[in-house]
Amino acid sequence: MQVVGGGAFGLIIGWNLYAINRYRTDAVGIGDVATIVGAIGGAAILDLFPAGTDLFAGYGIGLAIGFFTYYAVLVYLVSKSDKFDGNWFLDGRRKEPDQGEVIPKGTAETVHPMLGGPDKNVGG
Repeated sequence: MQVVGGGAFGLIIGWNLYAINRYRTDAVGIGDVATIVGAIGGAAILDLFPAGTDLFAGYGIGLAIGFFTYYAVLVYLVSKSDKFDGNWFLDGRRKEPDQGEVIPKGTAETVHPMLGGPDKNVGG
């Protein structure tokens, strides 16, 4: 049961690591690397799940599953949408709404996933 708990904890941390890095609003810094290293193998994690044990292995497996499942779910949702395609992953492009569809007020500009907000200089 402890290994399953460690795996579930890792899954949650992995999911959040992907989400936080995907929707960041500023440039990557050394603090970001330290945060990821801390989440993966910091003192608190190694205290909960000692290195070389089944608990740490379960945590690591859960971490990988959570991280990559977030991406897989995102790819699946984008592939099922008729308003988004692979370009959305690159720079946030999306198709114009159809006649009768409305984008909520304040979100009509393209929102770039890696910038966290509208970018008026895209495309020249």
